[in-house]
Amino acid sequence: MTETFTITTEQGRIDKVITAHEPTHTRSQVQKWLQEGLVTVNDRLVKANYKVESGDVIVVTIPEAQPLKAVAEPIPLDIVYEDDQVIVVNKAQGMVVHPAPGHPDGTLVNGLLYHTDLPGINGVVRPGIVHRIDKDTSGLLMVAKTEKAQLSLSAQLKAKTTIREYLALVHGTFKEDEGTIDAPLGRDPRDRKRQAVVTDGRHAVTHFQVLERFAHYTLIKCVLETGRTHQIRVHMAYIHHPVAGDPLYGPKHTLPGNGQFLHAAKLGFVHPTTGKLLTFTVPVPEVFKKTLADLRAGIDKTRNVR
Repeated sequence: MTETFTITTEQGRIDKVITAHEPTHTRSQVQKWLQEGLVTVNDRLVKANYKVESGDVIVVTIPEAQPLKAVAEPIPLDIVYEDDQVIVVNKAQGMVVHPAPGHPDGTLVNGLLYHTDLPGINGVVRPGIVHRIDKDTSGLLMVAKTEKAQLSLSAQLKAKTTIREYLALVHGTFKEDEGTIDAPLGRDPRDRKRQAVVTDGRHAVTHFQVLERFAHYTLIKCVLETGRTHQIRVHMAYIHHPVAGDPLYGPKHTLPGNGQFLHAAKLGFVHPTTGKLLTFTVPVPEVFKKTLADLRAGIDKTRNVR
């Protein structure tokens, strides 16, 4: 499949211009296609840093989807909503979303493939997954069942029109009742397994609101304006309020649980075919609920958990 468009008033690097024209393409994906010679300008191959000019004719050749290596598995799923276009799943804490090195099976995708057919798109079979949450983060995910739905949901994420609200139990107390963290995120130059606030990182914005204060912890609501890897976890650590139980960005002396106390509690999006706004909410997992009950009762089980 090929896509062709002509530059009129657009300016800047070709990889940025292509993703602006087609929000479902990521910059890393477009850069890969440029490296593989799948993008031409006026019938010439160009590099990712090529600056487009008025009148340029850009042709993008999208490769055929590669076979999916994940296999269907009869894994129980907590399906909150489903129709012929979308599925909304309440992902359990401890479940990996997509197969990856070290996690080839037992993932949400493996369970979804057993449950239903999922689409591939843009030359890579990404079975319905338009956004992810970390393994030890629980809560709501929207999944596309058709290519049309995948395009629509991806575009909504790109346009920042989806509703994504998280509950987080974090270390420390806040003087303020609400705030915004606007700090770019990228790979930590000292540890490639971590993300960090870096000057040349990708734009990332998290809004937070205090919901409940305890002696040494605070329950907050976080609203994502962008959706970067580990965004809430890194942003909260950046302002010295790391998420309780976070094994990567938090202190060793923390609340015991099943990883970070972070839960995707509310999700909203416009349905790809009906145009109606759908919103969903789910309660926190039992370990999160029990920990909040303990803190309200003045019981603090903080200890060295690593």
